[in-house]
Amino acid sequence: MAIRIVRENGDEILRKRSREVEVVDEKIKQILADMVETLHSYNGVGLAGPQIGLLKRLVVIDLYDEKGPIKLVNPKIVKQKGEQEVEEGCLSFPNQFAKIIRPAEVIIEALDENGKKIKIKGEGLLAQAISHELDHLDGVLFVDKIIPGTLEYVTPENEKQK
Repeated sequence: MAIRIVRENGDEILRKRSREVEVVDEKIKQILADMVETLHSYNGVGLAGPQIGLLKRLVVIDLYDEKGPIKLVNPKIVKQKGEQEVEEGCLSFPNQFAKIIRPAEVIIEALDENGKKIKIKGEGLLAQAISHELDHLDGVLFVDKIIPGTLEYVTPENEKQK
């Protein structure tokens, strides 16, 4: 496994649409493992292919619960319900946080790391993380959805400034 470099604001790859993965093979499994290791090294909740410079429809999410990391290949939202206002940040926008409206519940279909079809229902934080990461696959960033006036920059010393 390897920790990958996370692409940050201004990197044009973050605005591009990712391509479907044709075959889930050992190379894809390795990329997903690297993505989980990278996610953990940055203390993040989710990471999408474009954030590590790969225009592939790959996502990993970890809520740090008993279920462990979720690895998704070609995920798509098939149903969403309700709304929730959440505070959100992004590994590609370090130290920036804002309020966003996300679905309260989503159902997705995807392939797992072995190429098996799966369906996942996410509520609350999981719905938020799924929505955020799937947006990345289409070149949509959280800063595109900010509720006006809620963006905050947080310095490493935890001092807030507008």
